[in-house]
Amino acid sequence: MSVNLATMLREGTKKSHTMAENVGFVKCFLKGVVEPKSYRKLVANLYFVYSAMEEEMEKLKDHPVLSHIYYPELNRKQSLEQDLQYYFGAHWKKEAILSEAGEEYVARIREIAKTQPELLVAHSYTRYLGDLSGGQILKKISQRAMNLSDGEGTAFYEFADIPDEKEFKNKYRQAMDELPVDMATAEQIVDEANDAFGMNMKLFQELEGNLIKAIGTMLFNTLTRRRTRGSTETELAT
Repeated sequence: MSVNLATMLREGTKKSHTMAENVGFVKCFLKGVVEPKSYRKLVANLYFVYSAMEEEMEKLKDHPVLSHIYYPELNRKQSLEQDLQYYFGAHWKKEAILSEAGEEYVARIREIAKTQPELLVAHSYTRYLGDLSGGQILKKISQRAMNLSDGEGTAFYEFADIPDEKEFKNKYRQAMDELPVDMATAEQIVDEANDAFGMNMKLFQELEGNLIKAIGTMLFNTLTRRRTRGSTETELAT
């Protein structure tokens, strides 16, 4: 039996999607306010999340459900390693640390891989289709906000093995609609996708403190420079 799972996921996660977009860190990011230290912490967390997901998908590539959406060309682990090397340097493996929210996210992926592998569909959908949909926009924002040259620190957004992202997304959604799952399982996958959005939100919320502090410091420095300049101009005038 097959269900229209792609449609169920799109409709069933609309609220979660909107909530995730309204987290402070994401709103600032979309407006072009990106604090490098916070961003590299996010990249580190994503590295561990994708590593876990891709390791489990590789182990389960012959699974009766997961085999239908097993596309190695989606893998992000290697591209994230490139970005981590750019942001942390040669010793990135020692410096890239998994946060508390990241640990929870990774633990959930490992747990369902052992107990209910079909729920990995939800995590694959949440991460990869989002990456393919907004990747180029986020890449340009990152480049402008952090003054990055093309190819520096943005490998995560590049899908070298997918020449036509729109066509691939259509193929992926069709594969999801044809998955051999019943309605009860499909509803569980939708619930898991909403939980995945929640785990992503926690990753973003962890970074808000650093972002707010950075913006505060920037504003303070700007005001200080203005006051100093104003005082200097007054002295010169007298």
